[in-house]
Amino acid sequence: MYGLNLQVNGSLAKSYYREEKALEAAIDALISRTQDVKNSLTSFLMKLETEYETINWPNVLDNFALLSGQVNTLMKILKNDKTPLLRNRVLLPLALSPERDEELAKLTENRVQAFSHEVVPDYLRTKLDPEVESAEQQILAKANLIPADAAQKQITSLNKICTNVIDLVKSARDTWESETGQRASVTQTSSMTDTNTLISAISLGKGLKPSTGPMNQASSQQGPVPQVQPSRSVSSGKAPSAVKTNIKAANTVHPYGR
Repeated sequence: MYGLNLQVNGSLAKSYYREEKALEAAIDALISRTQDVKNSLTSFLMKLETEYETINWPNVLDNFALLSGQVNTLMKILKNDKTPLLRNRVLLPLALSPERDEELAKLTENRVQAFSHEVVPDYLRTKLDPEVESAEQQILAKANLIPADAAQKQITSLNKICTNVIDLVKSARDTWESETGQRASVTQTSSMTDTNTLISAISLGKGLKPSTGPMNQASSQQGPVPQVQPSRSVSSGKAPSAVKTNIKAANTVHPYGR
């Protein structure tokens, strides 16, 4: 009997040890992921405060996407099968003191300087804040006033709208992915280098050379083209006498000649 008790106690001790190890690993992972979320929030808030004039909407969406991914990672750790159920753990304050606790201030980065009666209800709360709880109760009371048939119709209508929106988003995503794939598969049929060369040749004449075609070669082989002198035709009127007078005047000896 004594040996059986030792076996049972040993098994319980091993099980407790494994559970404690799993709890420590889960808490370490949660602390690490929470620190990542905290750093991202701090960086984003700093950008909003210092770069509000230059920050753009895509940058804001990138920060939201980063935070969303980190929160999803945190939730995956909580939902992991190897993570112990934290709601089964009870955290009780062993001592409360209004005096400053340096270790607590260091762990909380000076957010909590003393584990006193003032901060315990907020940090060890297991229920919603009283104001939030009151608002939730009002919403639930208002929802209970709606008849069951009307509520079911509203639920059906809302589900239909959500389903249509999801289908539209999926269709738009599929179309976008298809168009992106087609654009990526189309072979390029143009060259920017050739295009720039043509533009330079048309606008600036860059790269153009004098033409040496067959017509120019034939004209160069035939030699210079003889000049055709206009024929003098004698016609009636004063023109012939004027011509003769000019010729005669040219043939006369100049009085100051040699």
